[in-house]
Amino acid sequence: MNRRTILMGVVLSIVAVLATFEYGRAAAAPSSASRIGVVSIRTAFNECQQQGQYRTQALARQNRARAELEAKAKTIEAAEAELKTLKAGTADYLRQLQTVLQGRAELDSQQEFLKQQRLTEDKQWMEKLYQETLKIVAALAKEKGLDVVLERTDPEFPISSEELMATFSTHKVLYADGCVDLTSEVIARLDKLKNLVP
Repeated sequence: MNRRTILMGVVLSIVAVLATFEYGRAAAAPSSASRIGVVSIRTAFNECQQQGQYRTQALARQNRARAELEAKAKTIEAAEAELKTLKAGTADYLRQLQTVLQGRAELDSQQEFLKQQRLTEDKQWMEKLYQETLKIVAALAKEKGLDVVLERTDPEFPISSEELMATFSTHKVLYADGCVDLTSEVIARLDKLKNLVP
């Protein structure tokens, strides 16, 4: 009987220890649940001072380029007006025609070059800003103990049917209540960066 009581006591002790262990693991599970953050990249880009500075500088460059193109266009118009005063088929007429055609070709070429240059500069800027944003998001996530940070930019309505279809395929976070929104902190840290704008 004594052996039976001891054996029963050992079994009950083991069950109690296992139950306590399982209860402890279950209680610890909620505290180790994933913490999720969200950030609106579009909002961060649109509202940060860096983007405003870049836009101001880009607009100034575009205005200078536009003024140069307009000056060149006026020169070509003057050459065309002079061409109309010359007799067709003469040597002077042919020289002036060549000047006009070269001027138009140079103007078209310069316009295309400036367009491509602007697109390239904008792309490089957005890449640079996005890379800095990713670094900031990673740092904030570590500081706040977040496991995951998702991009959460709500679509702006009304939108075209093409934009709506693109939104369907890219807008992945539909609801994020209770998630940590890092957007304002990302903007604040972007604003503190020095020498980001070229």
